[in-house]
Order: sequence, then structure tokens, then C-alpha cells
Amino acid sequence: MFSKYIDTKIRSNKNIKVINKEITSLKIFNDDIVVIATGPLTTKKLSEEIEKITSKKSLDFFDAIAPIVYHESIDMNIAWKQSRYDKGDGDDYINCPLTKSEYFKLIENIKNSPKTEFKDFENTPFFESCLPIEEMIRRGPETLRYGPLKPVGLTNKHSNEKPYAVVQLRQDNKLGTLYNMVGFQTKMKYASQVEVFKKIPGMENVQFARLGGIHRNTFINTPHLLSNELSLKNASNIYFAGQITGVEGYVESTAIGLLVSYFIDQKIKNKNLLYPHPLPQLEVYIIICFSKTNLLNFNL
Repeated sequence: MFSKYIDTKIRSNKNIKVINKEITSLKIFNDDIVVIATGPLTTKKLSEEIEKITSKKSLDFFDAIAPIVYHESIDMNIAWKQSRYDKGDGDDYINCPLTKSEYFKLIENIKNSPKTEFKDFENTPFFESCLPIEEMIRRGPETLRYGPLKPVGLTNKHSNEKPYAVVQLRQDNKLGTLYNMVGFQTKMKYASQVEVFKKIPGMENVQFARLGGIHRNTFINTPHLLSNELSLKNASNIYFAGQITGVEGYVESTAIGLLVSYFIDQKIKNKNLLYPHPLPQLEVYIIICFSKTNLLNFNL
């Protein structure tokens, strides 16, 4: 629905002409203003064209996706709906509780499962904001419990026993029939994902709509290649917008697009540009309160 809404807005604008054609060369635009907003899955030919103009390699890295399951196959006699600290609507997530032994067994199963090999591009790094679950585990067995599987702010309505960790699933479509496994983006092989994730309490009979995987994204090295107006330093008529600039998510990508459109509008009108202000540096004060007894036993 979101895609259809945007598409309708674009096609109904009398000032926009839509041409469905692959662009493989930027020379056809001469000195006209060009905005490249092709996202991280830019076609190979256009990527090569961008590399020729910039004389630099693009910034490649792996991005990961998490499995998606059918809501009706989750055992709600074990799992329950609740957001941490009842934020949002209070029930935006489905929670599957893990005991201490179940948590460390899950960690071991993930570590020992077969993984997808990267073959010809092994040295491409991972995107830090979306690490595969096995990469997070490599940073320590407790990493997940203090990350996407943290049990705080939740109350298990089925049991008085406090969970050691919680696997959360987030609604993935408007109908509420699909749920995404939060933090479980993975490079595990498909058969292993089914075997391992079905051992999570509440997911024993779960059905998968999509399994997790890894794909390579291509972003340009914005700090080195683009000016403050988000145009190429060596070709000022060519601008970049959206996720290809290295930002992530709809909000950030849209914000970059709005900035580019503002810069171009001011340039055409020969007006002085105003730039977004950087966030101020803040001094952080930590106040610690002690009782008289604890203060005597406190050592810096």
C-alpha cells in the first residue's frame, strides 16, 4: 500500500515524466542536473558508471534479513503479546521466553549450524546496524541477552518465572498475519534455520513465510565523494539521494532526499544555502547516590 501510494503520487504529478528504462550511462544527461536515488541494489552497469566518474570504489557491505513466520503457527499458550515497558500500543511484539539453559542451548545451536559461504567477496564487511545473529554471538555469549533478546520491561502472563531472555517477533504486515524475528538476521543455511528456530519455546510448530539470508549492498563513500550539497565533488551537477548515500531506513532516506531537493531548489534560484546544524556536544554528568555504609566500602 505504501509503494502504491508513492507511485500514484509520482505519476499524478503533471511536472513529472516517468520513463521505465535502465540507465547505464550518465553521459546522456550532459550538464543537466541529475539525482541518483537508486538505493543499495543499484544495477551493475550503473554502479560501474558511477565508479568511472568517481574514480573510487563503492562502499560495499553485507546486509542481513531475518526470518518471517505466520502468526497463526505461533503457540500463544507459551508466547504473549507485549511491548517492553508497554510502550507504543503496548502489544506490538510477540514474546517467546527462554530459561537460562534454553538460551545457552540456542546460542550453541546457532554457533554449530552450517553457514552460507561468501565465495568471491569474503572480505566485504557486515553492516554494523544489522549484524547477523551469529556475528553478534561471536562478540560474547551474553551479547544477545543484552541486545535484541533482553528480557527487561516484560511480564510473562503465563508464568511467574522471570525469563532469562526473550525472543521477540514484530508484526510485518498490516493484516497481522506475518511476524518478523527481531534480531535474527542470519547467514545460517535454510535447513538449519528451520531446525534451530523451531526449538524456541512457542515456535515448535511455526511455519516460515521467509527464511533469513545475506545480500550485498552497494553504497557510495559519501564523506569522500560528495560535497556539502550532496553533489559529486568532481561533477557538481550529479547529486545522490536516499539509501545509496549510506543512510538506512525510510526516515533517513527521505530526509536525505528532502535535503537534496532543497539544495537544488536554492541553487536554481541563486539563493544562499542553509546547512543543517551539527548536534551540539553535550557534557554528561553522572550522579551516584550512596548510603553511609556503601560509601565506606566504595573504591575508585
